[in-house]
Parts: sequence; structure tokens; C-alpha cells
Amino acid sequence: MRRLHLFARAGAALIIAVGMAAVGMAVGTAQAESNGGVRVMPLGDSITDGLTVPGGYRINLWQRLVAGGYTVDFVGSQFNGPGTLGDHDHEGHSGWRIDQIDANIATWMRTSTPRTVLLHIGTNDMFGNAAGAPARLSTLIDHITAAAPNAEVFVATIIPLSGADSAVRTFNAAIPGIVTSKVNAGRHVHLVDMFSALTTADLADGVHPNANGYNKMAAVWYNALLSVPASLTGGTPPSSPPSSPGGSCTATVRDGTRWSDRFNTEVTVTGTNTWTVVLALTSPQTVSSTWNSTYTFDATTRLVTLRPNGNGNVFGITTLANGNFTRPQVRSCTAA
Repeated sequence: MRRLHLFARAGAALIIAVGMAAVGMAVGTAQAESNGGVRVMPLGDSITDGLTVPGGYRINLWQRLVAGGYTVDFVGSQFNGPGTLGDHDHEGHSGWRIDQIDANIATWMRTSTPRTVLLHIGTNDMFGNAAGAPARLSTLIDHITAAAPNAEVFVATIIPLSGADSAVRTFNAAIPGIVTSKVNAGRHVHLVDMFSALTTADLADGVHPNANGYNKMAAVWYNALLSVPASLTGGTPPSSPPSSPGGSCTATVRDGTRWSDRFNTEVTVTGTNTWTVVLALTSPQTVSSTWNSTYTFDATTRLVTLRPNGNGNVFGITTLANGNFTRPQVRSCTAA
């Protein structure tokens, strides 16, 4: 079987190269590796397919999901990746633009019936009518949500692209507004800031990530999924909060004041006075401030680690929403 490799370069047309599958590498149409888990569709172009690293971000994302205790069934009409990728199905089409994905999405959604969609698309559009890409993306999202109104749809900003930085930034700047409009219309659409997680140093050829870049993408996708528990329901999710070495405690969250650009969340810890609580924000949220605690924030994983500052077991966090008002999710509570 063969696979079409399409990749873009600044100032040049897309170049199409036909490559044979590497020895021992699964490539081709979907083999329906169903395990009965939550149906997740990785959707996009060659970055989803995994050009330069067959399987791409799906390898490390799969491993993270398994380690986290989640049962997930990747779905799609395509199939590739190494043995370390437990499910090779996906909907990544090398060289495809938004409109090409859109022309097929109704059929794919009907065939695969995903519970969750991971959408990273637009890279190939940066070299042809980039100005119209936001409108095309908006239409694609409408068609996805029309086909599966209850699906959780994660829409990523596209990763950096050598030679087309201005076009990429302009396109990405439009995506939060697109996502917000869908949320306001009652759709289950979530913004994922993928652009900030990678730099051009994480690219193997100026377009596609190297192994490290794909691992960074996997971390962002994983934490985005964790921030929306419904995206992983249907299988057997791990207990919450998960057990941790050194003893356990319980962290209970409560909504606080909400403003136009930020919101408060109060957290109460029981079971210990010497706790470490990890919260997961939803991209592109960031931390504005906390009270009654000290904290560190990992901008790549969107995880906030908080510890007591001597003012008791009730603390809080002010989150800069950046268009997303999803409440922080407790990932763990550990007694020191």
C-alpha cells in the first residue's frame, strides 16, 4: 500500500511525493481496531497522519491515555503508525486543505460516529487563499457539529510554520472568535492553543513536527481532553482525584465571581494540612493569581500545582479565560 505525502513550503506550491510505507510500519485504510472505548477522531492533514514520524502525536497521546486509565478507540478511515501506537485509526489526510476535509466530513462522521473530535487543520491553506481560511474553518466546524451535535469538538490553533509566520498568526488569531461563536450557539466546541506549545525548533522540515514536537502536541491534546471530562466518558475513566504516593486528600472546587475576561474558583482541601493540589486549565486559559496558596504553572500542559502558604485549607485561583470559561479540573490531591 502507499501513502501520499504532501507538504507546503513558503512561496511555493504544494509538492506531492509518493512514498512507500516503511518496513514494519502499518499504513493504509482503517482496520477498525475497536476496543469498545470512547470513540475519538484525530482529524486533519499530514500533521495528524504523522509525516516524518508515522503516527505523529497519536503515539504519545495513546500512551498517555492508557497510563491515565482511559479506554479510548481512535476512529477514522486512515490507518498508520508503529506498534507502540495501540490504535492506528485516524482521519489525517496528507496535503489536504480545510475545504477538502469539509467535503468529506459528513461521510466520515456518519461512518465513525466519534464522541470526540481532535481538529488540527489549516496548514496547507496558508499557501493558498489564507485570508479565507477562517471562514472555511467556521463552516467545517458547523458541519462537524451538525453531524454530531453531542460530540466534544476540540479545535486547535495550528502549529508554527517556517516561512509563513504572518499567515499562521493571522489565521490563529481568528480561531478564538470562531470557537466562541460556536459555544454561544450551544455547541460543544473547545479551543486548544497548540501554536504556543511548539516553536520552529520542534519542526523536522519546517512544516511537520519532529518526535519532540509531536510529544508536545500529545501533551496539549491530553490535557485538553482531561479538562472536558465528557470527552472521555463512555469508557471507564479513572477515579477522581487519582491516587498518589505519599497519602491522599480531597480537593473540592466551587465556582466564584466571574468577570468578562476572568473568573475565580475556590478550592477546599480535606484530609491534610500539608497538601499539593494539581488543577488542569483548559487551553488557552492562564493563571492570573491565586490566594492562600503558592503555585507553579506549566504553560505547555496547562497544569497548575498549588501548595499551602500557611493560611489554611481553603484557597482560590483567578483564571484568565481568554474566551474559555471552563472550570479548572482537579487532577490530584496529595498529602505530603
